[in-house]
Amino acid sequence: MNRINLVCLGVQDLQASLAFYQQLGFQTTARADAPIVFFNNQGSKLELFPIEQLAKDINETNPPTISRSHFSGITLACNLKSQAEVDQMMTLVRKAGGHIAKEPQPTDWGGYSGYFQDLDGYYWEVAYGGDWQFDEQEMLIID
Repeated sequence: MNRINLVCLGVQDLQASLAFYQQLGFQTTARADAPIVFFNNQGSKLELFPIEQLAKDINETNPPTISRSHFSGITLACNLKSQAEVDQMMTLVRKAGGHIAKEPQPTDWGGYSGYFQDLDGYYWEVAYGGDWQFDEQEMLIID
């Protein structure tokens, strides 16, 4: 099982989250009234699903407690090909209503990185590394 095909984010407002991610450039064929959304990314899919339904899907009789008051230890990442692309993405995040948690800045590992939170508080790192390479599907190559 050496792959991740799908990352599902439980969201409070599916239509608002759909609009947010579309403004960032995520592509889908889902309509605004869809009960579930799948974005067609390079190498994986991002899914949006109502969080209450997601909790019940995990355990219908005893769903996990939903809490937005703490950091779960999970971040998502978008690795880009230049500092300018990182800055452009953060500009899109601001315009779409996301929260910039950390402005892009040089890192101790020689890159350039910042963090934002989406409408449901999920953290995303947007980063660039000068020596990064990408394959023909635009996936980051990590040796």
